[in-house]
Amino acid sequence: MKTAQLPPVRVEPAVREEIESVLLEGESLSQFVEASAMQAARRRKAQQAFLARGRASMARAKDTGEFHPLHGALDQMRERLDRRMEEARRVPPTKPRKP
Repeated sequence: MKTAQLPPVRVEPAVREEIESVLLEGESLSQFVEASAMQAARRRKAQQAFLARGRASMARAKDTGEFHPLHGALDQMRERLDRRMEEARRVPPTKPRKP
């Protein structure tokens, strides 16, 4: 597959220095920029999907007239979070790899 090129981005020298100061060993500025762009794209897709689910849920609620009280929804979310946190505490941490 042929590769494509991202447009060059002009930044202040301080911005470049800040980015270069956090590069991992062996990581290039280009690799960092590519990874950052992909993360931003994934985050935006997730935000768009979240908003779409919210809009669909609101439309369903308006169509059916079935609304859920705020505190009930928050309580359910807290219960789910608590369960997930408990599950995470039970999973033993992985050992870091030696370089």
